[in-house]
Amino acid sequence: MTLQEIADYLDGKIIGDSGLVIDGISEINKSRPGTITFLGNLKYKTHINNTLASAIIVSDAKYLKGRDGVLVNDPQLAMARLLSMFYQKKISIPQIHETSIVDTSVKIGQNVSIGPGAVIQERVHIGDNTNIGANTVIGFDSTVGMNTDIKANVTIYDSINIGNHVTIHSGTIIGSDGFGFVTHDNNHEKIPQVGKVIIGDNVEIGANCAIDRATIGVTSIGEMTKIDNLAHIAHNVIIGKGCLMAGAFAIAGSSEVGDFCSFGGQVGIGPHVKIGPRSSFAAKSGITKSLKGGKVYAGFPAREIRDHNNRQALLTDFARMRTKLDQLIKNK
Repeated sequence: MTLQEIADYLDGKIIGDSGLVIDGISEINKSRPGTITFLGNLKYKTHINNTLASAIIVSDAKYLKGRDGVLVNDPQLAMARLLSMFYQKKISIPQIHETSIVDTSVKIGQNVSIGPGAVIQERVHIGDNTNIGANTVIGFDSTVGMNTDIKANVTIYDSINIGNHVTIHSGTIIGSDGFGFVTHDNNHEKIPQVGKVIIGDNVEIGANCAIDRATIGVTSIGEMTKIDNLAHIAHNVIIGKGCLMAGAFAIAGSSEVGDFCSFGGQVGIGPHVKIGPRSSFAAKSGITKSLKGGKVYAGFPAREIRDHNNRQALLTDFARMRTKLDQLIKNK
């Protein structure tokens, strides 16, 4: 397609040759002629002079330095939309594979695909246009919504509700028992986990995640929330809508997260904690108590980032003072 067609699709302004033909998308520092790239982070602006890409998507024409490109408000968002257009998702031909095991009580919508070796147990409901990958297991009385994509080797236990337009990547387990034990006379007695899990619409769950069922009641993931790989969501956790959890995120039982919170990699949240809406946490933050919303936090225990940075600066100053003091003592 031409650069003009790309600009029209992105509702952007063309800079340079409108007839330039683009046949793909590339990284700005690993590009080839004929492709378009983007400047989503100014850390990469030094690559503009050397990139082999034929055009660049930018937020300010000054970065083009005479090169062809498209001017948009948000280059990263523009590139996400362009990727969806250039590399459209392959759609499976709807079929129930002959090696799958589907109970006769299962209700299946239109245009549903069920892959090889999948097992769908009693009284499951599967909505229209949904894909169930190879070797995936869906337990009794579970519901999977419309336009949902469950990849291969996913395990969904009994009585789980999955919404519409949900993506669940391989290796994830939903509805496993929460970690609940009562210690009595040096014996750890298991607490039965009889609750459910509810996954809202437009949720994406990465590979090899574990979302535990509630002890009683529900574990809930709000609509539009995106969870990266290797995350653990414990029993009775309530996560609001529009949240972002980076890799190896973990949250302990009965904690609550407000809407539109974001968490860097390896953030840990203790039990019975409430996080206010629109909070952000730096990677490796450790959250041990309830925190107000609308703030940025970092460190262990997590503090407002200004307080955290001040403490880190003091520690650095103390280390320098100690070094100087040791040197003075040595020179006496």
